[in-house]
Amino acid sequence: MRVAVLGGGVAGMSAAHELAERGFEVDVYERQPVYVGGKARSVEVPDTGTDNRPNLPGEHGFRFFPGFYKHVTDTMKRIPFKDNKQGVFDNLVASRRVLLARFGRPPLPAIVNFPKSLADLKTILQDLSQADTGLTHSDIHLFANSLWRILTSSYERRQQVYERMSWWQFMQTDEQRHRDGIGPNAPFPYEIYCVGGLTHSLVAAQPKLMSIKTGGDILLQLLLLTANPEAHTDRILNGPTNEVWLNPWLQHLTGKLGVRFHQHCYVKRFDCDPFSRQITAAYVCYEEKEAEQRVEADYYVAAVPVERMAQLINPHMLAVDGTLNFIKKLAAPATHALNWMNGIQYYLNVDVPLTPGHVICLDSPWALTGISQAQFWPQYPLSGYGDGQIKGLISIDVSNWFEKGLNGKTAADCQLPEVAKEVWEQLKKSLVQADGTSLLTDAMLVRYHIDSDIEPGTEHVLPPPIRSPFAASHNTEPLLVNTANSWSLRPESFCGIENLFLASDYVRTNTDLATMEGANEAARRAVNGIIAASGSSAPLCQIWPMHEPDVLAVLRWRDRQRFAKGLPWVDVLEGWPTRLLHEANYWWHRARGVR
Repeated sequence: MRVAVLGGGVAGMSAAHELAERGFEVDVYERQPVYVGGKARSVEVPDTGTDNRPNLPGEHGFRFFPGFYKHVTDTMKRIPFKDNKQGVFDNLVASRRVLLARFGRPPLPAIVNFPKSLADLKTILQDLSQADTGLTHSDIHLFANSLWRILTSSYERRQQVYERMSWWQFMQTDEQRHRDGIGPNAPFPYEIYCVGGLTHSLVAAQPKLMSIKTGGDILLQLLLLTANPEAHTDRILNGPTNEVWLNPWLQHLTGKLGVRFHQHCYVKRFDCDPFSRQITAAYVCYEEKEAEQRVEADYYVAAVPVERMAQLINPHMLAVDGTLNFIKKLAAPATHALNWMNGIQYYLNVDVPLTPGHVICLDSPWALTGISQAQFWPQYPLSGYGDGQIKGLISIDVSNWFEKGLNGKTAADCQLPEVAKEVWEQLKKSLVQADGTSLLTDAMLVRYHIDSDIEPGTEHVLPPPIRSPFAASHNTEPLLVNTANSWSLRPESFCGIENLFLASDYVRTNTDLATMEGANEAARRAVNGIIAASGSSAPLCQIWPMHEPDVLAVLRWRDRQRFAKGLPWVDVLEGWPTRLLHEANYWWHRARGVR
């Protein structure tokens, strides 16, 4: 049986992998002419290589693999790579710290894993004694209580109640600002550290829009990993993504597994027969040719982004399954479900490691996060790329393109050189030493590369409602964010069209976040649908739930009973975990003579 996979990002490649291993004949159609992997790809910076050296490595944006990822890492273990016992999975290395950078003040180093050394314990003590965050006892108590509430709430309450509320409301941000006596325009530590930092660093989400269910579940996963002595909270690839993951994956798919890849080719429309409830053909177009080509298959996997899928749904498809119209609503500007999260890389003439992990610029207007790559790429030294003079690489994700920066302009309203200059200035202001000088200087900077998805001088296709549709830049690959109540608009991997299956990060998954993990899980669900529809005897793809402590299962069960009776959540332990944290914080400060 032949399957046409439309889209060659992580979801499309994952679907092709699972299908080919189960004996299906697979063709993948991918829009990119050179690269695969969608938003996970790395790229070559054009015309930078000299003397037989490859071009400098660039990225759509840096990526990380949290310890709660199960689906995509399971696939990685089945991608051969040199002598690695677990394939490209062995190319993941664990980070040890996260640096919380702040304007005008020295950054705060924090551990990301369970403390395993004296250095880890010293870092914890340093954070407790020298943090200078401005957080009050009330802030800490409210934050801890909010997390406890999510952790002890039933999954049913999270799905049906918390999904409908924004992270901002749940965290009582406005009320806490009032209680702390903070003016409306003054910096607010509770918002910076407890509310906004999470949403901006993980996804391009606004805390006033993101659902509690998504924000809370992901934050809990990261905190639970930190408390697990056997887990790695954060893992990073040990080289450029294409070299240590995506290219070996493509070679495995097209080699041993026999998948046919058609690049520089995108799906243009579907033919659907409402009476047979089948897709009869997909039409693809090669970028260098204008003529459409008809693609016929037994099954079709739509592994394209939500904004592209919305354009492909036609009246005949809606006649079979009217719920597909919700995909159109999900992609519409009014839902705020599409935002920008794109990368920029700075190439330096010296290596500035910063920290052995990620950097979160907490109060940067454009919500910057980054990583200094060279320290994790010992087998891929940067001197082996470009002209041989590059020693350091800082890769940055810009997560808020619609907030005014230090220059008084939003990133989306800036020309590309303006974006690069403003991000560099925000970095320099965030990364300061004890004497007030910046860790970065203009003399270090050799060049930069901005993600090619940011195109200058064009009209926005899907602009946020807060700004004009005309600006200096346009994003060809926006990112789906999980806004409050968007779950009801998101589809399952199957639909009423019997031979069409959906595999993309907007599909309903346990992961519930637009990530490589969510895309891989969605692909597995689509493949399982094809196995069932075809009557194949092939084994189903494994799907993992999110893990939470079994010790709290009885509290979640009790809340499920209350929810079934229409009762609100109550703290059955009467707040002792948050009170314990509050008391510990009080006595720590009292021991240091601070009231």
